[in-house]
Amino acid sequence: MRVALIQLDVSSSEPVAHRVTRVLGLVDEVAQDADLVVLPELWHVGAFDIDAARDHAQPIDGPLVTALSTLARERGIWLHGGSFAEIGDDGQHYNTSVLLAPDGTVAAAYRKIHLFGFEGGETVLMSGGDELFVVDTPLGPTGLATCYDLRFPELFRALVEGGATAFLISSGWPSPRIEHWDVLTRARAIEDQAWVIACNEVGAQPGITLGGHSVVVDPKGAVVAQAGTEAEVLFVDIDPDAPTQWRRDFPALEDIRIG
Repeated sequence: MRVALIQLDVSSSEPVAHRVTRVLGLVDEVAQDADLVVLPELWHVGAFDIDAARDHAQPIDGPLVTALSTLARERGIWLHGGSFAEIGDDGQHYNTSVLLAPDGTVAAAYRKIHLFGFEGGETVLMSGGDELFVVDTPLGPTGLATCYDLRFPELFRALVEGGATAFLISSGWPSPRIEHWDVLTRARAIEDQAWVIACNEVGAQPGITLGGHSVVVDPKGAVVAQAGTEAEVLFVDIDPDAPTQWRRDFPALEDIRIG
């Protein structure tokens, strides 16, 4: 299976409407050479621009997800649309990742559980979700996570208990802590013997610079491909059977004794 990670520049100097149009065109282009396309966290507004997230929030059946669904259907691809600022039926705001099937339907809508900010940042606007998702895709059973979730290994272990052999992670991870990102993406792959496919973004947001380093890590913890600190697209060929084979050869997960 061929996966494309689109590491976007989400600098706040670019108008949101312009970025959405630009990215939809880029997805359409990249989709010609990929089975699965992955976008980063809150790319339409930028992960650290809370004012923009408030101003441009929309329901899941709004124009953004509708446009992404149309692209997935027209190109016949799996599309992880990254996450967007959702207004739920309950009136609350959520940081919601959407995974779209090749027929354009929403296979999963994951509301980020771990919100970043320590009583600031996205916690000012967003409410946390409470549901995990493992979806059957050509990657195998695939778990969804978003950015700060990466710091909480128990979430990924719960996804593995739900059958996951691959993780799709959309992110807006900042430059000052990018070494943590590099370590944690490999750690989640190693300890869970699963593919980690993690798409970050770059550019300048209010008070922060995004760090890039989008990455694909195999179930043994080897970095298969990694982006730099500029906008780019990573194409990676994934073997969906690799986690099952490695878990058979090195059955560490069978020795779990706690939890």
